[in-house]
Amino acid sequence: MKRILKYIFLTLILFIIIFFIYFFQAIKMPDPKIIDTLCLLDKRQNISENFFGIKNNRFRKSESGLWELYLEGDAFERGVYKGRLTRELIKKQEDAFVSEIKKIVPSTSYLKFLKYFVGWFNKDMEQYIPKEYLIEIYGVSKSASNEYSYIGSNYQRILNYHGAHDIGHALQDLAMVGCTSFSTNGELSQDGDLIIGRNFDFYVGDKFAEDKIVAFYKPSKGHKFAMITWGGFTGVVSGMNIKGLTVTINAGKSEIPLSAKMPISLMAREILQYAENIEQAYQIAKRKKTFVAEAIMIASTADNRTVIIEKTPYKTAIFDSKKNCVIGSNHFQSSKFDNDELNIQNINESSSEYRYKRTKELIQKNPKMNYIKVAEILRDKRGLNNKKIGLTNEKSLCQLISHHSIIFKPNKLKFWVSVNPFQLGKYVCYDMDSVFAKFPGLNENTEIYEKEFTIQADSFLFSKEYKDYLKFKELKSKIKNEIENIKNQKINQKLIDEFIASNPNFFYTFTLVGDYYLAKNKKQKAKKYYKTALTKEISTVNEKKYIEKQLLIIEN
Repeated sequence: MKRILKYIFLTLILFIIIFFIYFFQAIKMPDPKIIDTLCLLDKRQNISENFFGIKNNRFRKSESGLWELYLEGDAFERGVYKGRLTRELIKKQEDAFVSEIKKIVPSTSYLKFLKYFVGWFNKDMEQYIPKEYLIEIYGVSKSASNEYSYIGSNYQRILNYHGAHDIGHALQDLAMVGCTSFSTNGELSQDGDLIIGRNFDFYVGDKFAEDKIVAFYKPSKGHKFAMITWGGFTGVVSGMNIKGLTVTINAGKSEIPLSAKMPISLMAREILQYAENIEQAYQIAKRKKTFVAEAIMIASTADNRTVIIEKTPYKTAIFDSKKNCVIGSNHFQSSKFDNDELNIQNINESSSEYRYKRTKELIQKNPKMNYIKVAEILRDKRGLNNKKIGLTNEKSLCQLISHHSIIFKPNKLKFWVSVNPFQLGKYVCYDMDSVFAKFPGLNENTEIYEKEFTIQADSFLFSKEYKDYLKFKELKSKIKNEIENIKNQKINQKLIDEFIASNPNFFYTFTLVGDYYLAKNKKQKAKKYYKTALTKEISTVNEKKYIEKQLLIIEN
């Protein structure tokens, strides 16, 4: 008997050893093989304050507050130079990202455990990504910090962060995403040309959006292009190429993915770099395997129209409105998805359909669109029929969470980018022909944006309402901390009243006060505030269900 037990035990040990060998081999992400590594010898030069260069590549901070980057060369050169030029921002961006993760997962030991889960989830991701982008990301990772090696190697982390945007889309209940975009041309545009506006509402904390980079690429293969990005990120969420083709991405409703494939931002990057019309963009999207649902708005000067490529892990379609107006929020519009259960659920339960209708309403009120009017729409904070629905409501176009807001005029190769905070600061204009003519090798610290086309800051930024919004954010944090017993915030009724007065039209203001009083076991007070919340414009069905559930808890 002992011999049998010993045999079983040894077999079990052998099985465990084999399993762990397989597991660690499976999640191991090999570094790309680089033949020519001479660019690693090139050093960053400090040209002046906040102005750096390596060969023709440049990185500078504009007086606007935006960072401006110019890169050229093959994949590895671009990655290495981008990493070295922007290394401080890569570190700052990762600090902000990890800080937000730690709010959800505060345990360092659990984070170390999670890296194996993430490694398993992403183990095949590199098989779906073009080698060119793997090499570029590897080049960038050479300048990443070693501080977070407990999460993964520098290369693994930088590559995996490209999938974080997709995971944020899949887990929309985290309120990380809720983007809106639109395009007009013909009789709806002042000059008849295409004009596109979009808010990129991907929120990973305020610090994540502090340092926006306007990047200009001259790759050794494909088209020159510009995109709005951040430290360590090589994918595209908003961009335009030299052929006058623009790309913006909006989340769709996805099932929780079981494994990673090609991140949407890298597919958008490939479209921007290699497509010059809608058909070419569609063919690239069609042959790629992705792991979440996404709507990719493509505006094309060559076609003089805008479409939305709607893509899920299982099918790809094109939505063409056949009109001079296209609106994109977070649901699909083509007939291919008419009976799609997830899409129907998204339309019925999220804020997407509401924002679509509000955008349409605003365009109808401004039939001759120009870049000033586009900015006004992107800054709109009200609901349908100008109803006050509360600041930061997900049903508004301007939710005060945007990483960036951007306007494109592809026929003129011009685009406008918002300056902090959100889309409230001024929009500065870049002319791609001008930038690619004077930015490479620039040695004078002069501005490269077109000052005469600047859109002035939103007057809201200087209003009492904005000061109230800042107070709302501050008091919201205090009340949430008190509910979670993080520390005694000394909450009293006076502070509660100030909190309500700071954002009185927002349902969540009253929901949070209800949560506070329920946590303090003051059920009747909690009930009063929950009932008030139900009288407001609630962002999503899930949030309404939450309030109703809290009321049931009180009743029982």
